[in-house]
Amino acid sequence: MIKLTNVSKIYDKKGSALNGVDLQIDAGEFVCIVGQSGSGKTTLVKLLIAEEKANSGKIEIGDWDITRIPRRDVPLLRRQIGVIFQDFKLLPKKTVYENVAFALQVAGETFGRIREVVPKVIDIVGLGDKMDRYPTQLSGGEQQRVVIARSLVHRPKILVADEPTGNLDSINTQEIIDILGKINEFGTTLVLVTHNKEVVNQLRKRVITIHNGQITSDQKEGKYKL
Repeated sequence: MIKLTNVSKIYDKKGSALNGVDLQIDAGEFVCIVGQSGSGKTTLVKLLIAEEKANSGKIEIGDWDITRIPRRDVPLLRRQIGVIFQDFKLLPKKTVYENVAFALQVAGETFGRIREVVPKVIDIVGLGDKMDRYPTQLSGGEQQRVVIARSLVHRPKILVADEPTGNLDSINTQEIIDILGKINEFGTTLVLVTHNKEVVNQLRKRVITIHNGQITSDQKEGKYKL
């Protein structure tokens, strides 16, 4: 499903963010990618969603070679890859329903399709009774659940969560992790990028450690060791 072959990303003034990375993630896996700040985790996410391009190597996602993907095809790629960031990026003047629906509207989906899909994904994240509320009326955990719902509207094969619990307390963190686990059980490949040691150790999933732009550890059911 995801394969990186000798991938490097170099920033002129900052040096290498990734250096010769080889990585394979199979369809349906739940993988934690860990490392200290500046280790290269965020750069990896940007490469996976084609926000940036590698300087060398090859990145394959399904049948896509995104190393050479034309800019016009990036939106189509991103419909197959849901992304969740630490900052919610919700539209403050739109309700929960409208925020989730907006992702389909910009893709040109019909009103009927939007009306069918949006309530379903909102129910998945447990906000079916709060569809008419605005972001300011929600807790941080609830706002992150809206982001998750929005990421699911295109039924992505892969979900990349970049520090999704970074701004949340322990209770909300647990709720988000439980939802991500449920999504993975539906068959979606889950890539969780985090520095939260407690979350990683609780999950007991495959753990890939990045340090100074290189993979230093890959454990099938590992723990995050500082």
